[in-house]
Amino acid sequence: MKMHKLLLPLLFLFIACEKKVDFKLKESATLLTVDASIESNDAPLVILTKSLNYFSKVSADVIASSLVKDAEVFISNGTKTHKLRRYDVTIPGANVAFSFYSSDPSSPTTIITGEFGKTYTLRIVWQGKEYTSTTTIPLLTKKIDSMWSVRPPNTPDTSKRMVVRARVTDPPGFGNYIRYFTKVNSEPFNPGLNSVFDDALVNNSTYTVDVDKGVDRNSDIDFNNFAFFAKGDTVTVKFSNIDKATYDFWRTVEYSYQSIGNPFSSPTKILGNISNGALGYFGGYANQFKTVIIPK
Repeated sequence: MKMHKLLLPLLFLFIACEKKVDFKLKESATLLTVDASIESNDAPLVILTKSLNYFSKVSADVIASSLVKDAEVFISNGTKTHKLRRYDVTIPGANVAFSFYSSDPSSPTTIITGEFGKTYTLRIVWQGKEYTSTTTIPLLTKKIDSMWSVRPPNTPDTSKRMVVRARVTDPPGFGNYIRYFTKVNSEPFNPGLNSVFDDALVNNSTYTVDVDKGVDRNSDIDFNNFAFFAKGDTVTVKFSNIDKATYDFWRTVEYSYQSIGNPFSSPTKILGNISNGALGYFGGYANQFKTVIIPK
């Protein structure tokens, strides 16, 4: 509030002498954008789009038209290589065709499923250019030991608000990165608002942490209540060990997302791991699932 009182007179002071400046921004070159992952015991999933200009109006139709459907996509585990197949699905209620690349059942001998401790290479050929990336599904060394629910502190009304807590063990040695998601009842998994963490402060220890409810970033977020669960909820946490490149990508994406509209924030460079100037990432996930039922 004090900051607002200081800034307001300054704004009025400069209104009279401000100069109108028109910026004519150039159209940016179209870049390939990659959202790719492979998880333990699961098939690879690759979504390809064309980048949009900064001031583009984003809608379901715009996103659908930006999908790349003419790429060749391959994944390798160092022993065999599998060419992924494109799948087209219609989003219910939106009448928009959505496309992604995943395993091709017509080539069963080369199908690759995510395994702990394995390294994978993604190769994409599109419009005469080749893009590559490498990721590792780590060993599942950092784990949730137990989960339970408690009343939130300093909150008299607990009819709708409950906190989930987890006891986590971090192994010896720095460099254990995680990303987490939560699923409530039959809803899909959503990542936490801050979903990635390193072990700089918790290395080689067992500690207790609150697990905030995951968020759907396509919907408005109620920042007063988003982290809480409700009595009677069945909460499943997907606790994923990830490599540093995956951690760096989501750390910078989430920082950028939360600083949008903040005039005091510094610009953030998203740290992707795709070659040849493409945007995005290819990440590996070693998953553990843990469920707790909150009493009514």
